[in-house]
Amino acid sequence: MRGSCRILAAALLGLLCSACSVTRHIPEGQYFLQKVKIEDDRSTPRKERITASDMEKYVRQTPNKRFLGTNFYVWLYEQADPAKDNRWNNWKRKIGQAPVTLDMGLTQKSAENLKVYMDSKGFFSSQATYEVDTVSRRKRATVTFRTRQGEPYRIDSVSYEFQDNFLEQIVLPDTVNTLLHTGDIYDVSVLDAERERIAAYLKERGYYNFSVNNISYAARMFEKERLIDLRLIVKQYLTGYDERGLPVMDNNMVYRIDRINIFPDYDPTVARTDTTLLSRLDTVYYRGLNIIYEKRPNLRPPVLRQAVPLYPNYVYNSSQVNRAYSDLMALGYFKSAKIAFEEQPRSADVTDIVSFIGASADSTQTLYTREGYLTCNILCTPTLKQSVKVDLEGSTTSSFYGLKATVGYQNRNIFRGAESFDLSFTAGYEFMKAPDARRKRATEFGVTTGLTFPRFLVPWRTGRFRTVNQPKTKVELSINFQDRPYYARTLSSAGITYMWTNSRYSSFSLRPIDINVVDMTRPVDPEFLGNTSNKYLINSFKTQFIGGLSFGYGYNNQRKNLGGNATNIRFNAETAGNLIDAVEHAFFSPAKGKEQYTIFGIEYSQYFRTDLSVSRKIMLGGATALVGRLYGGVAMAYGNSSSVPFDRQFYCGGSNGMRGWTPRTLGQGSVANPHNDFPVQTGDVKLEANLELRFPVWGMIHGATFFDLGNIWYIRHYSGESEDTVFRFDRFYKQLGFNTGLGLRFDIKFAVLRLDWGIQLHNPNNPSGERWIHNFKWKNTALNFGVGYPF
Repeated sequence: MRGSCRILAAALLGLLCSACSVTRHIPEGQYFLQKVKIEDDRSTPRKERITASDMEKYVRQTPNKRFLGTNFYVWLYEQADPAKDNRWNNWKRKIGQAPVTLDMGLTQKSAENLKVYMDSKGFFSSQATYEVDTVSRRKRATVTFRTRQGEPYRIDSVSYEFQDNFLEQIVLPDTVNTLLHTGDIYDVSVLDAERERIAAYLKERGYYNFSVNNISYAARMFEKERLIDLRLIVKQYLTGYDERGLPVMDNNMVYRIDRINIFPDYDPTVARTDTTLLSRLDTVYYRGLNIIYEKRPNLRPPVLRQAVPLYPNYVYNSSQVNRAYSDLMALGYFKSAKIAFEEQPRSADVTDIVSFIGASADSTQTLYTREGYLTCNILCTPTLKQSVKVDLEGSTTSSFYGLKATVGYQNRNIFRGAESFDLSFTAGYEFMKAPDARRKRATEFGVTTGLTFPRFLVPWRTGRFRTVNQPKTKVELSINFQDRPYYARTLSSAGITYMWTNSRYSSFSLRPIDINVVDMTRPVDPEFLGNTSNKYLINSFKTQFIGGLSFGYGYNNQRKNLGGNATNIRFNAETAGNLIDAVEHAFFSPAKGKEQYTIFGIEYSQYFRTDLSVSRKIMLGGATALVGRLYGGVAMAYGNSSSVPFDRQFYCGGSNGMRGWTPRTLGQGSVANPHNDFPVQTGDVKLEANLELRFPVWGMIHGATFFDLGNIWYIRHYSGESEDTVFRFDRFYKQLGFNTGLGLRFDIKFAVLRLDWGIQLHNPNNPSGERWIHNFKWKNTALNFGVGYPF
């Protein structure tokens, strides 16, 4: 072990020395650009200060990327022999980077860019200077940019000029939502955002051709007072040019949708190459939709009609167009969808005039504008109707390893109504390698099937829910067989889930029917429970009937912020047994000699469970991100139950949580030497926090370093258990487990394969005085494999 460490240290030292010698090929008189620094103006108040990170993107020349603090990529590039053209040399040049040398022209241009950027933020008296250090290190240059912002210019007044006077009565009432306020610092980005806001507002009211180019600003500056009078100008629409070449302007047109053509089986390759395609197409008209197809449509017309909230003669509304796109893609049947509009030509003798009386309009004036019509073409390309996917998850330590695999089949249009049929098979295997473990193997096998409908299935007639986006109903059935060293059981479940979203980032699910039956097919081995008198633990492994409902909420803005900061929130709440318990108490009595009520001869569970997960991703660069997560959950049994069912309890460890432990091996609390040699540690309360730095390594390979803390506890003290297993506010923080580690992620486009090596730092289940781990042995680590990111 000691010899291998020496070899590794020597290899790393050699790499560092080699990576440092990157200037030997730099021509005389040139300098390797080692570092670029930006010093922001610390004399400016924090709320008004333009930070260095804000200005980085305006610097025209940046140094080479680095690896572990070294110029490894430059070093690798210079190892390639330019006289040889072979695979090995080409690989070095592809992975490596040519050295970036100092360019004073780009340095001067960067300083000018910083000055222009500060001006755009309202600091017109700003300055940007630079200093180049070529003395400190041979043939290396460090460039330092220094900025001074000065006093900002502020908006003194905002006025409006309507060259299109018809829009005055529409835009002015909406100025209550304006982004421009007197007293604010003049900021070009805010002015642009206001243009985009007004353009979006009008596009939702029929102005198909209106854009930010129809809005301009005029500003009058008062240098002494550092004030700006701002005038927002709403311009007319350019209709063409007269015979002298002068522009002809007119009021912006309001558009209505005339024809809506949808192509549910559009193939762009065939459309481009097959000249006879148009002659083979046929059309079915259904409630305003012209469904155009070559063969019989694979989707029934009512399904398409429900997914397209556009109708003939509707005023053009960009938000409804976006909703149509989202609803079509949410069907899960289409690979892509494109919604395009064409203006319909009008005869010269046809003049469509529209008038409008708004909240601020003067009814004595004659205000009008022209009205046009659009043809809407919806081009939808189907994805593969059937697919198969495989998910893998694995964990290993010095005394345990486990592997779980899921093979899933999906049919996305089984009844020609975009119904999604899912069938998955799960198999798991766990093995205890510890020599003192008498029973070492555990197996699991399960089958799950589900059918998802793109609408709400309810026993009464319903119209379209205008406030509900993408309604879905999922019916599920599953059965799972578990053969553990100390018990065997069968888990059966059935349920109906209603799912929907709002118009932005939130999703909802309601499961009014959720039935589960836990059948202990082989009684629990007395040795597993030992001589414990803990009823909680004993009742966790009884045959039980679980009937309840659950609700879930999710918030995720990742899709609309691709490559940027993102927030993900998940909340779940479920309760079981309340309705059954009310009926049982009203009409029945417990069986003779028993305290608990039963249904179908099986004791039913009564409990509630809730959990909340909040994660945040902060981008630190193009591909580097810092991701954090907070998780908390609590469950409690009451009424007919003395314990929460085993599968509804919380656990720690595994590839998505405390990665220094394998699943169900941490907790509860600080109890020493958990009583089971097979991992079954669960609890009623769970707290966990995770922090992970993700960074690119090479190509599709990404790296991560992480830190996790957390644990599980019982919510109250149960006889036969230590007091250290119970959650207490005055000591829970002392019972948290800590781990750190390194990870690799392989981004293979359609999935992310993940390998995490977690190292325990603080194990609360070790004896007092031995919980902080100083000697890093293999038994204090865990290797976890998973698919997708952990959070």
